[in-house]
Amino acid sequence: MKETIKTSKAPAAIGPYSQAVKANGLLFLSGQIALDPASGQVVAGDVRAQTERVMENLKAVLEAGGSALDRVLKTTVFLADMADFAAMNEVYGRYFPQEPPARSTVQAAGLPRAVRVEIDVIALA
Repeated sequence: MKETIKTSKAPAAIGPYSQAVKANGLLFLSGQIALDPASGQVVAGDVRAQTERVMENLKAVLEAGGSALDRVLKTTVFLADMADFAAMNEVYGRYFPQEPPARSTVQAAGLPRAVRVEIDVIALA
């Protein structure tokens, strides 16, 4: 059995997908980009500011699904430019200070709304 997760504390889905799906004790979060949930607009600033917004969006969806950042098992980070890796990593690391999850990081040819970073998550529910 699966349950879809939705919260107004993170940007609404901008396509035919759910913010997250819970199944068999796991929570699968769709990729989050740097959209402000109140305005629906991309946040101003560099990849650090965008990563901060992405992580806050992920945190909100995790909480809506009954989970938290310390229950994250795996993330995938998509960067528009691998030159942004160090700056993204600096912010990302603050959200996972102990026992960070497994992670893959890839450069994407293009991301929605021309953002610099997108991150998706698998967590324990």
